[in-house]
Amino acid sequence: MLTAALLLLTATQTPPDSLPITAASGESHLENIRQITFGGQNAEAYWDTSCKQFSFQTNQKEYPDEQILRSNIDGSKKRLVSTGIGRCTCSYYTPDGKWIYFSSTHATQPGPQPPVDMSKGYVWAINPNYAMYKTRADGRQDKLKPTPVIVKPGAYVAETTIAPNGKYMTWTSDFEGDLEIYRSDLDGKNIQRLTNEVGYDGGPFVSWDSKKIVYRRDAFQNEGEVKDYQDLLKQHMIRPTRLEIWIMDADGSNKHQVTHLNCASFAPFLHPDGKRVVFSSNYGDPNKREFDVFMVNLDGTNLQRITHTPEFDGFPMFTKDGKKLIFASNRNGKAPHETNLFVADWKE
Repeated sequence: MLTAALLLLTATQTPPDSLPITAASGESHLENIRQITFGGQNAEAYWDTSCKQFSFQTNQKEYPDEQILRSNIDGSKKRLVSTGIGRCTCSYYTPDGKWIYFSSTHATQPGPQPPVDMSKGYVWAINPNYAMYKTRADGRQDKLKPTPVIVKPGAYVAETTIAPNGKYMTWTSDFEGDLEIYRSDLDGKNIQRLTNEVGYDGGPFVSWDSKKIVYRRDAFQNEGEVKDYQDLLKQHMIRPTRLEIWIMDADGSNKHQVTHLNCASFAPFLHPDGKRVVFSSNYGDPNKREFDVFMVNLDGTNLQRITHTPEFDGFPMFTKDGKKLIFASNRNGKAPHETNLFVADWKE
């Protein structure tokens, strides 16, 4: 009896690869939702071009800070691909599926990222120890020796996404003094600056046809807010309380503001039809604490709320056929503010 009880206890402690979850009331676009991570903090899940695998970042007790894993779409064969030290973010597959690019502090800050100074209010860290690396997606490369791609000592280099056609990648950096979006070849050469306005331009995502880039940028209302931004950036922080969604062509031309919501909107992704953007936002919450997934036309019309759970839903990304959506959420967590990843069938 004791042996059977121990086996049962072990089985209950081992999470499944995935688990079916009921959609919340009002989530008419989401069907057949499956939870594919269990416990800790899991977010920023991005498909490879086959849409059968994805990379993501996770914060678990065995690591000092967030690390990069890859997984199959059904949650099976999760595997660490980063070093296991430092803090990592913003992972993305190359179109051939052989490499995963990510940003990490392991070379200069192998421990956890220092706590953010919240005496400044709600701020994000712009960690100057982040550099861009690539590692083999199959995990066979020595995890302690990922290949450096872009290193700008003393500057933030992160938020990388790669064009599905393989011709370029986009990323965010403050190496020229302001937070701007850049484009380069996948080897880090032929760097081009795509944005030039004062303020945070970042979080670029390339469309499935590689022709468009959606991103977030600051919406300043007065010179005092500009000065506050510049003062905080000198301290490697930003205040992300008012971000709007924008879109531009792959060469940086034809910039166009999509949202005018006067709140924190981020993590945009262009629907494969090229007509709509899905994104995360705290729009509609007077306390600015609840984030949900929204969708809007490129001209700012027909704003729809997609998720309807309390706390956080965000980082949405469509498969290239538009039939599935992957996102992060606090739903079904076993601990307060636990964040997991979910895959759902998309219903028009």
